[in-house]
Amino acid sequence: QVQLRESGGGLVQPGGSLRLSCAASRSAPSRRVLSVHNMAWYRQAPGEQRQLVAMITPGGTTTYADSVKGRFTISRDDAENTMYLQMTSLKPEDTAVYYCNLVYRGVPQQRWGQGTQVTVSS
Repeated sequence: QVQLRESGGGLVQPGGSLRLSCAASRSAPSRRVLSVHNMAWYRQAPGEQRQLVAMITPGGTTTYADSVKGRFTISRDDAENTMYLQMTSLKPEDTAVYYCNLVYRGVPQQRWGQGTQVTVSS
């Protein structure tokens, strides 16, 4: 079991920026958690299903949903077992709870954490 904790959300105005962090750990860590796993950010708006936002491979290859391409950047620091989502030019439609997870063949593998709320409003 890998524990995932999201942080960095908050209230921002349209056009603003925010950086989310995802810290991964095990109860008895003996190796770097992120080094061999794909990782991804998801988001869920009220009344909607959780959707994939961005994904990054162990080698650093990234993919993005069309809705965030050019505005969001996903990155990872395997030495610190941490993943990031840098969000810029935020829009009201980006408002959602953001979650991170390990991914295998497009399927999230760990239990969902609490997520972090991002609200974009003037």
